Amino acid sequence: MNQKPPIQPDRPATSPDTVNIALVLISHTHNGKTTLSRTLLGADVGDVRDAAHVTLLSEAHTLLTSSAGDRLQLWDTPGFGDSVRLLRRLGSSDNPIGWFLREVLDRYSDHPFWLGQQALRTARDDADVVLYLVNAAETPQDAGYLDAEMKILAWLGKPVMVLLNQVGPPRPAAAEEAERALWRQALAPYPLVRTVLSLDAFARCWVHERVFYDALGTLLVPSAATGYGRLWATWSDNNARRFASAMQLCADLLATSAGARQSMAADDQTLARRALQAVGFGKDARQRRQDQAMQAMIARLDHDIAETTGKLLALHQLDPGEATTINARVRENFVVRAPIDKAQAGLLGAVISGATTGLTAEVLSGGLTAGIGAVVGGIVGAFTFAGAAWGFNASTDRQAPRVTFSDDFLRTLLVASLLRYLAIIHFGRGRGQFVQGEAPAFWQEHVEQAVAAHTSAIAAVWQALRSIPAGDQMPDPARLELQRLITTISRQTLRSLYPGVQI
Repeated sequence: MNQKPPIQPDRPATSPDTVNIALVLISHTHNGKTTLSRTLLGADVGDVRDAAHVTLLSEAHTLLTSSAGDRLQLWDTPGFGDSVRLLRRLGSSDNPIGWFLREVLDRYSDHPFWLGQQALRTARDDADVVLYLVNAAETPQDAGYLDAEMKILAWLGKPVMVLLNQVGPPRPAAAEEAERALWRQALAPYPLVRTVLSLDAFARCWVHERVFYDALGTLLVPSAATGYGRLWATWSDNNARRFASAMQLCADLLATSAGARQSMAADDQTLARRALQAVGFGKDARQRRQDQAMQAMIARLDHDIAETTGKLLALHQLDPGEATTINARVRENFVVRAPIDKAQAGLLGAVISGATTGLTAEVLSGGLTAGIGAVVGGIVGAFTFAGAAWGFNASTDRQAPRVTFSDDFLRTLLVASLLRYLAIIHFGRGRGQFVQGEAPAFWQEHVEQAVAAHTSAIAAVWQALRSIPAGDQMPDPARLELQRLITTISRQTLRSLYPGVQI
């Protein structure tokens, strides 16, 4: 009458030294196991609802595979409900009365409770490491179930990694470390807990995952070291390629913007036009032509930002349709540092962050409506009111008058681009495409500091990019240098946000 456990571990071995490592994800019910599974897997697995006992069956998902056949699996299990009762039942599970209570009474009268027992018995037999998820929105003292569940985990006899979930939006490194220290202190009496990490389903990034995989390697038996090394190399290579691709997308946007130029309409040199200029009307006509050129450049920039954001989201296995949402998050926390007033800064921040709602759709459909034209006109007005010297360079060459983006504007666009990248890599899948307040304001300080360390090199690359002939898309040295600079600045920013992490 023995029942098979709900998880049958998949452990084929393609060669003698390949490994199949099983992680079991366990927590009190309603603490976010399935949302974290989605985030780690980059896929919408399981059913996520705001209710207890959502996961009724244990499910195994593959996190990583290596070319040699190694496999790392993650098991999502039913959450603990009545932890004290569960601990008592596990303590008697190997005697006849305990078997009767489990397989007859619990199985048919309290199915979720029975499933939890089955998952734990399987984890005891076959899991390599237990990932215990806690809700960091409450303090350890408020988690009354903690002691009973630690005893349940001790019954499993496996090394335990505690993951802090629901930690809220990203915060400065010191605040996050203080929270981890609080939980480490509370869990110190339990020797089975080997490490405590933050890995939030809504705000994790690949830097958090690197820390997670580093720590995981220390918890495995020595015989798994070689195979796990191959799995770790697979993860590292995949993320290195994705980081390089993201930096190239950012660099392409900025290189295109630096090289952008818009010719102004030619002067009408009729006798009537010269007469108007003589009495003071020529300047107004030139300003109108300059405004039209600026408007065309802003429209193209808005399109390019939206397209780049969509590609970055797809690169990180997220819905490209969330581009508007991501850019709005950046816009809300982005401060334009320019000699203009607050209202004008708001308009400039909208175009620089790509949050000019509706503009891209109008451009793609073939033109600007009166309403969207008014938005663009307001943005152009903000530029020209502050002086074209800040937002644009206006050529005075009568043979080929044109406008280009200024160094100051491009620098601000660079800062916004890096903030957009940070927002995307911290976009945990959570509840499908749910967004949890990315782009906290303190990020901009870190980005600005990293950019400031390369002021001279950045100014030189803008100048070099402007000298590239229009329409030339060949891999110019200036484009490659810009990508190298952006990569360096991004690494410096991530290191300052996450001190002590090798990036």
